[in-house]
Amino acid sequence: QVQLVESGGGLVQPGGSLRLSCAASGIIFSIYAMGWYRQAPGKQRDLVAAMASNGSTNYADSAKGRFTISRDNAKNTVYLQMNSLKPEDTAVYYCNARRKQNYWGQGTQVTVSS
Repeated sequence: QVQLVESGGGLVQPGGSLRLSCAASGIIFSIYAMGWYRQAPGKQRDLVAAMASNGSTNYADSAKGRFTISRDNAKNTVYLQMNSLKPEDTAVYYCNARRKQNYWGQGTQVTVSS
């Protein structure tokens, strides 16, 4: 059974930082592309950042220069370091594992507000 469990969300002030974690089980983690998506109320779920199994990365324009995706294959975990957070970053953040199949975590809420 595949499980992706996100953690690290919360309430942060504008300009602050958060680090999201996603622990995976039930998959051979190292061969999966891992990604972070987010969905704000009333909007579609959009890619934030992704990292292929070979370590190559892809970022949404809104994330470039502020967010960093990384992975630890020994811990079956992918991270999203988010700096200089803005109110428009407020959303539910979802972890994704993709290879031939697509798996999703349950999401973690990130709220950026003063």
